[in-house]
Amino acid sequence: MDKAVNKKSMVMTILKSLLISYIVTGILLLALTLLLFKLDLNESKVSVGIIFIYILSSFIGGFIVGKSTKSRKFIWGIVIGAAYFIVLTLISLLINKTFQSDMGNFITTFVMCVGGGMIGGMLS
Repeated sequence: MDKAVNKKSMVMTILKSLLISYIVTGILLLALTLLLFKLDLNESKVSVGIIFIYILSSFIGGFIVGKSTKSRKFIWGIVIGAAYFIVLTLISLLINKTFQSDMGNFITTFVMCVGGGMIGGMLS
């Protein structure tokens, strides 16, 4: 019985961490949109902003899950980073109805999300 409750608790912790990560993503993307509108940012600055948002959001998710777990925090951070990336990819596929990124960008984004989550878990 205790193990089932523990698994349910961990699933809820993961979902909570992902939800907070996506709330942070939404807020930061809105802020980036406002900056783009007000400051007429070029494409390279917007790309850097999006990369920063991905890393920070997965870091926060990893940090939250790391605070909730007592051991193997970096592994749970990796799980959050990977889950964040998977959901991000699925949403992109649903919206665009095609895979528009080249494999290099795809892998780089995956590594950034997983790395951000792992560091967040480690520093929690």
